[in-house]
Amino acid sequence: MIRIGVIGYGYWGPNLVRNFHETPGMQVACVSDLRPERLAVVQGRYPAVKLTVNHRELLEDPGIDAVAIATPVSTHFDLATAALRAGKQVFVEKPLAATGKQVERLIEAAGKVDRVLMVDHTFVYTGAVRKIRELVDSGSLGDIYYYDSTRVNLGLFQHDIDVIWDLAVHDLSIMDYVIPHRAVAVSATGFSHVTGGRENIAFLTLFFDDPLIAHIHVNWLAPVKIRRTLIGASKQMVVYDDLEQSEKIKIYDKGINIDRRRDPAEKIYEVLVGYRTGDMLSPRLDMKEALSVEAAHFVGCVKEHKQPISDGGAGLRVVQILEAASKSMRQRGIPIELPHQGRS
Repeated sequence: MIRIGVIGYGYWGPNLVRNFHETPGMQVACVSDLRPERLAVVQGRYPAVKLTVNHRELLEDPGIDAVAIATPVSTHFDLATAALRAGKQVFVEKPLAATGKQVERLIEAAGKVDRVLMVDHTFVYTGAVRKIRELVDSGSLGDIYYYDSTRVNLGLFQHDIDVIWDLAVHDLSIMDYVIPHRAVAVSATGFSHVTGGRENIAFLTLFFDDPLIAHIHVNWLAPVKIRRTLIGASKQMVVYDDLEQSEKIKIYDKGINIDRRRDPAEKIYEVLVGYRTGDMLSPRLDMKEALSVEAAHFVGCVKEHKQPISDGGAGLRVVQILEAASKSMRQRGIPIELPHQGRS
């Protein structure tokens, strides 16, 4: 039995506690939060769980095997470092840390003590995203042409991070998992409509060495909630709508056929484009809650000493793009080169 302590019971903490509590092979031993009123809620729901306003009590408890961190991004590095030094297995809410350098240090620290370091890229564990990865890996989609995502809603405005670090992190983690190519540069533009606040609307464009482009639109100031991704490829195209209840993924046998003909006499190419229209298929998906799948995966990785799907490397690649996008946004969209990123 893996005994886990959870630091932070604000927005995401209750979801972590609930799923860890329901995961076979895991027991929620302690919850820490600075606000006593939040701990009172935990006590009402999970009376056997130890409560504390001092996270150090949790870290110093030898009976706790793992720590989950669900606190503001600015605190992730210090808390995760302390947990690893205490010999704990570590699970961190996205993004893994505030800078790429911090993530690199966490990866190194986890390696030194031989502990699991896992970042909560929740969407990677949804049945829909896992199905898209399966389609890409099987080659049934063909060559990927573009990745186009929209993730907008009204609020939740945050004081410590901008809309890219809050919303685009989801799309970047999905793209990191399903696309077999790594971006080489990113351009981002954004704007804040709240005086002194962080950017609440942003547009990211990611460039690749391959004939592939990605675009991500995120917005805290939209009148409707949209969670839609289009993946265009040479054989088939995919529409992923996370808000759909029954048909989250639709696979379209639509696209173009390109016929290049050369005239030897004129030494020129004539390109003929034909349009292909076929059927639409909506595959059956595993509808189990993603966080439940993720919690079970964390348990399995700890018990079997395996690297998680969303390991430190995945967390690093996403944070490096977030950093570069923020830098580009401050310079009105100048493309920023990315460190070399290999596929996991």
